[in-house]
Amino acid sequence: MKLKLISAAVAAIVAGAPAMADLTFTSLSYRTGPYAANGIPFADGYADYFTLLNERDGGIGGEKVNLLECETGYNTEKGVECYEATKGSGALVYQPLSTGITYQLIPKASADGIPVHSMGYGRTSAKNGEVFNNIFNYPANYWDGASVAIKYLLSENGDSLSGKKVALVFHNSAYGKEPIRTLEELAKKHGFELSLLPVDHPGQEQKSQWLQIRRDKPDYVLMWGWGVMNQVAIQEAVNIRYPMENFIGIWWSGSENDVLPAGDGANGYKALTFHNTGSDFPLFADIAKYVKDAGKAAGAGDQIGTALYNRGLYAAMLAAEAAKTAQGIHNTAALTPAQMRDGMENLEITEEKMTALGLPGFGPSFKVSCQNHGGDGLTAVVQWDSAAKKWNKITDFIAPDSDVLGPLVAEDAAAYAKEAGITPACK
Repeated sequence: MKLKLISAAVAAIVAGAPAMADLTFTSLSYRTGPYAANGIPFADGYADYFTLLNERDGGIGGEKVNLLECETGYNTEKGVECYEATKGSGALVYQPLSTGITYQLIPKASADGIPVHSMGYGRTSAKNGEVFNNIFNYPANYWDGASVAIKYLLSENGDSLSGKKVALVFHNSAYGKEPIRTLEELAKKHGFELSLLPVDHPGQEQKSQWLQIRRDKPDYVLMWGWGVMNQVAIQEAVNIRYPMENFIGIWWSGSENDVLPAGDGANGYKALTFHNTGSDFPLFADIAKYVKDAGKAAGAGDQIGTALYNRGLYAAMLAAEAAKTAQGIHNTAALTPAQMRDGMENLEITEEKMTALGLPGFGPSFKVSCQNHGGDGLTAVVQWDSAAKKWNKITDFIAPDSDVLGPLVAEDAAAYAKEAGITPACK
């Protein structure tokens, strides 16, 4: 019955779509459920960017954008149902915003010829475009994040982690388990001791994990968390007086929602990111003028400039630039999903292009190709300033260890190709 209701709701959305809208994008959002506090700002940023393009530019290449938003509640079953209900609408690309949903959509979307952009999440080996023709995870993935975290720690320790202890506190799901293999390989390479501390959904109970951390005294703690798990972990770290400057979260553990509840105790906490922070970029003046002040914001407008709003905006910007690329390749303003896929595979983001978009220095330059659907994996470290209530970018974008990650991606992609009966090739 729930699935039927979702289908009916999505059908109503599709039926009510403006007739003038020729470029259809989807937003598999979660504004409800246990992860709503994080899902809302991302969905707002994603929607507001497309609204800006419609209001300021008349769409993309002269074609208005229609955004279909379908509520998943961060539930894999609902996410798949949203996909099935909307894929016939001409949707050009899916942004699942869930590793669980992404894993389910990989074979479905591939068979349907619709591209998926799992930006900074999902299956890491989807970076291999010869196996995952329709799946993209640029500009960085979880293994990139794990590698850059260790690279950063190496730089903080005279390029040696020999004898150090690193603990991974992770969401006990496909998402949270993604970095484990990489960290195990990096532990062998650099001689640090890795301990694994899973936290069951939703993550409100972590006493035993942090008692173990207090007992074992790891030199560093890495976190792959989401939602309330992050808040609880940071508060528990405060409770045992763990040094915040030695606590680093992946980008999904680096939002204002994660640190504000702990107050001054969260000061110094660090996180990874593949884009910049804050709203001090020319584009945000346009967001204010054409979207927020015009009463067209997707939400209340109170999330603009936050970490997750910026991430949603960045995801929409990359989708729009891929659409422009596709329009150029195929010499048409209206696009099919197959043409959009070509645009994504030939996407190139340069600092010059970012500056022209009003986002100078907002994200790293990267280029996508058939062999590389994941970009260069450049990742930066940010640190929370509790007094100013803001994230400060404290490093440049750092390249991951390709010597370790390249073989891991190749191995996992080859295993998937064998299992799925895929002959690796470029389209």
